[in-house]
Amino acid sequence: MDFRTELASFLQSRRARVRPEDLGVRPLSGRRRVPGLRREELAERAGVSVDYYVRLEQGRSPNVSEQVLDSIARTLRLDASERAHLGHLTRALRGDSGAHPDPVTPQPVRGGVRILLDAVGDVPAYVLGRRLDVLASNRAARALFVDFDALPPAQRNLAWLHFHHPAMRELYTDWEEAARDTVAALRMDLGRFPCDDRLCALLAELSVGSAEFRHLWSEHQVREHAHDVQRLHHPVAGELTLNRETLSLPTEPDQSLVTLAAEPGTASQEALRTLVGDLATAVRMP
Repeated sequence: MDFRTELASFLQSRRARVRPEDLGVRPLSGRRRVPGLRREELAERAGVSVDYYVRLEQGRSPNVSEQVLDSIARTLRLDASERAHLGHLTRALRGDSGAHPDPVTPQPVRGGVRILLDAVGDVPAYVLGRRLDVLASNRAARALFVDFDALPPAQRNLAWLHFHHPAMRELYTDWEEAARDTVAALRMDLGRFPCDDRLCALLAELSVGSAEFRHLWSEHQVREHAHDVQRLHHPVAGELTLNRETLSLPTEPDQSLVTLAAEPGTASQEALRTLVGDLATAVRMP
């Protein structure tokens, strides 16, 4: 992965969405060849020289200070995830992966977490690891999405499933927005784990096999898998509105527990209960 190109594209995409008027800056005269801020306008507002900013955008200043990055982030109106990604990219350029472990190390799920997955019953829940790998799931999650355990290990990955598994495409009411969210989370991991060969191989596979992935990847969106409302159309359970919550596991910083719960007393909650109950009955049948 060429992180100089990645950093340049990220900063250019963020400059393009901010206008001088948004910052109270008087636009420079002359024809504007690109939308958004010019490098000169950004440098002036951020309090750095134009030459310094150009070298940063070209990946030639990997030792940039956190104070300068903060100033640039404020000028570009980066949110918390985007600011973190900017820091990840500059650290990747200087060969500093931070406190994260080697990305090729295994990601075992603790026994207590597996017990918790089963204990939440008809609430779909799964554990995500690096690269959006699905490390463990409960029966409700497998009923709602796909049977993760039946898939080859390389396919137990949310990004791969979004772009290659037909059931996932049909499940989401707004598939493109769900895919965009997944791609944005995947890009966050790219900055956090710059030496992850498996992640780079996954990105290459998705880029070759999906024009939709290439389009979404070019947007340079960055955000964590956090909380939102998921609207689904399940072939058995029908229309579902579920609240997704993502909880980091304190002793496993590269793992998170994801749950999708319906509001109490709603049709979605009853539909989930029926779906999981029917699955349990089918499993017990000889």
